[in-house]
Amino acid sequence: MDLGEAKRLARRSWAAGDYPTFAPMIEAAAADLSRRAAVRPGDEVLDVACGTGNATIPAALRGARATGLDLTPELLAGARERAEAADVDVALVEGDAEALPFPDAGFDVVLSSFGCMFAPRHAVVAAEIARVLRPRGRIAIAAWTPEGATGDFFRVLAPLFPPPPDGAEPPMLWGDEGHARALFAGTGVRPEFDRAEVVLRFPSVDEAIATYWERFGPLVIARARVAGGAVLAEARTGLAALFARATVAGGRVEYLVVSGRKA
Repeated sequence: MDLGEAKRLARRSWAAGDYPTFAPMIEAAAADLSRRAAVRPGDEVLDVACGTGNATIPAALRGARATGLDLTPELLAGARERAEAADVDVALVEGDAEALPFPDAGFDVVLSSFGCMFAPRHAVVAAEIARVLRPRGRIAIAAWTPEGATGDFFRVLAPLFPPPPDGAEPPMLWGDEGHARALFAGTGVRPEFDRAEVVLRFPSVDEAIATYWERFGPLVIARARVAGGAVLAEARTGLAALFARATVAGGRVEYLVVSGRKA
């Protein structure tokens, strides 16, 4: 699989399933990014890999001129509906986090809520974020940690997905402080780090498995392309064990916040 094929697969994957089921589970973490980045009225704010607008809309509600960018048109349609329901004006742009279609130094703030981490070439994304950020501009990025429950989730499902293209890096690396620090080296952005948690609760382990099995887009696509019941059965068994452990831990899922300011 080459890079272009990987991105087309990513677009299909996030369009599949029922992403609006999952967006509310992480919307508090996304909204918190605006607070961390001190978004103010009149700020030009970009939400990279915005999905259905979890970080875009809160920025607009704070009085910012907010733009959301995503690779997947179906998610942008959901963001548009949510913005209308919230009675805020936002700009929504279909585009690639690795090639942001904006001029240099166009934004006061760049946010990303569990989004840009899924672009394959991390250093390219970090360079693009720094490029479109104005001097003294701020960033706030939320990324799942490799050692957290979401890292375990994707390790369980790894056998269902095709090998990544050359040059691609695992999404969870964005949640590693050393990796994130290296990404911004030489960009003018000096990152700082904090750890936080979201709570994902389901009535039962069976309900959690069913929700992800039937509605989580990347898993829906992966199940459709995998030939062999044994691989699928193993993945489902692994998910059952993971969700049982997560229930014991109270459903808390750790993430890293990468924040900072450009020189």
